[in-house]
Amino acid sequence: MLKVSHLQKSFGNHAVLNDIDFEVHKGDVVSIIGASGSGKSTMLRCINLLEEPGGGEILFHGQDITDAKVNVPAYRAKVGMVFQNFNLFNNMTVLENCIVGQVKVAKKKPEEARISAVRYLRQVGMEPFLNAKPRQLSGGQKQRVAIARALAMEPEVLLFDEPTSALDPQMVGEVLSVMEDLAKQGLTMLVVTHEMAFARDVSTHVIYMSEGVIEEEGTPAQIFGAPRSEKTKEFLARFRNTAV
Repeated sequence: MLKVSHLQKSFGNHAVLNDIDFEVHKGDVVSIIGASGSGKSTMLRCINLLEEPGGGEILFHGQDITDAKVNVPAYRAKVGMVFQNFNLFNNMTVLENCIVGQVKVAKKKPEEARISAVRYLRQVGMEPFLNAKPRQLSGGQKQRVAIARALAMEPEVLLFDEPTSALDPQMVGEVLSVMEDLAKQGLTMLVVTHEMAFARDVSTHVIYMSEGVIEEEGTPAQIFGAPRSEKTKEFLARFRNTAV
């Protein structure tokens, strides 16, 4: 479904991504782990074309989406993104936040978009808050609305950029629970995360990044149970529950 080949990205003279290669298949839940500054979020932003890749290919169903002819909004509707800081429209209600993209980008009729928005808000437990504004919600509730908004576009792949990093600890669980349910339903997901238990228990594949390269990748059992790289071992040893 998604194939990244020789992806490069630099900011000035600083190489942030260097020769990144991996594939995502339908139904995969790929967790991307690594220290801050290792290039994880930049890679995700390149895949969503929020950053312009400096080289390489990003193929979606075989089409290179870095081609200038690609309809970027249409592509983003199929490869959605959930941000760490929610990115909700503060002047809109919860329901309006989940309708606007469907109408403006997916060209759905307003009533059809409303029905879809309510369905996905119900799925993430936010139906009671249809008429609330983002300022009236907790961080966990805002993130669940952001997930519903992305789902309402009916994407084939959903990218999560550290979706729990801006949340208080007690709110992390409610968002991870929604993501785990989505994984069980077969949604294809690419997740940049510091939540090692999620990466270990929910993922089908784990990528460990260090200093702009993929240091190691494999199944959760391989990465957490028998990592080959010393860098991977050192990184995982910092997490008490997944020490190796």
